[in-house]
Amino acid sequence: MTTVFQPARYYNTLGSHEPQCVVRDGDTIETYTVDARGWDARGESAATRGNPMTGPFYVEGASPGDTLEVEFESIVPSRDWGWVSNVLAPNVVNPEQAQTLPKGEIVHWRVNAAEGWTELKDLPADSALSRLRLPLRPFLGCFGVAPAQGQAISTATSGPYGGNMDYRGFTAGVKVSFPVFAEGALFHLGDGHALQGDGEIAGTGIEISMDVRFTVRVHKARTIGWPRAETATHLLCVGNARPLDQALQHATTEMLDWLRQDYGLSVQEASLLLGQVVEYEVANVYNPAYSMVCKVPKAVLAQLGAGRA
Repeated sequence: MTTVFQPARYYNTLGSHEPQCVVRDGDTIETYTVDARGWDARGESAATRGNPMTGPFYVEGASPGDTLEVEFESIVPSRDWGWVSNVLAPNVVNPEQAQTLPKGEIVHWRVNAAEGWTELKDLPADSALSRLRLPLRPFLGCFGVAPAQGQAISTATSGPYGGNMDYRGFTAGVKVSFPVFAEGALFHLGDGHALQGDGEIAGTGIEISMDVRFTVRVHKARTIGWPRAETATHLLCVGNARPLDQALQHATTEMLDWLRQDYGLSVQEASLLLGQVVEYEVANVYNPAYSMVCKVPKAVLAQLGAGRA
């Protein structure tokens, strides 16, 4: 069944809020999100900054201890411009350089969703970037389920429930799984980016409103600890924490557990495998909790002759 959902309100926390829409296991939802400042497809203010969420969606049958899988089928910019900060975050450069950084300003990018490109707007003709045109890579920066113990946690940060991970790999075609902490899972989504580099090192991607289509599935009595995902080529796990090495530890531990649970590997076997094939990506180093991604190629796992990949 396909449900078309039009948000009437938005939340700036992920939490056990009153459900805005009730769906079932296997349902597909078509909806839209506003950008990180609450600007909608018309560029008008529709919600309070920052990272206002569409939802939450109550998924019937999802209970604590289960896993909610969300498959993003389509993530498409819904207007022809987005905005960014034009100065790097102070924490990504040396301290002496951070002291000299100018104050950041908003700069606009032209976005052509039909042709799949973006370019800077209103630059002088002699700018070094005046001829720059980049391919779009739309994704959602912030999404996840309600956290444990009835908490409502700011959309500025992230944790085991997901949240503001800002991982550029969460594009259309990816299946993302979350541990369920509350009845109905209470799935939230928002913070669309037309494009962003690794780490969100300027504090933004190209922030933009989105039209989104996704399908939800409930895996009963399947317990995981941190967000997991499957792309066409990789399994991946996301750890969210600060400092960055703790985020890496969470992501690596979750991958170790996944290999043991679904592929029947011992700790030693998983260690031998990960030591040679693991890949890491820095998802974000701007938010209160940093995000690290631990990846394993499916082509390698296919040689094991077991598991779900």
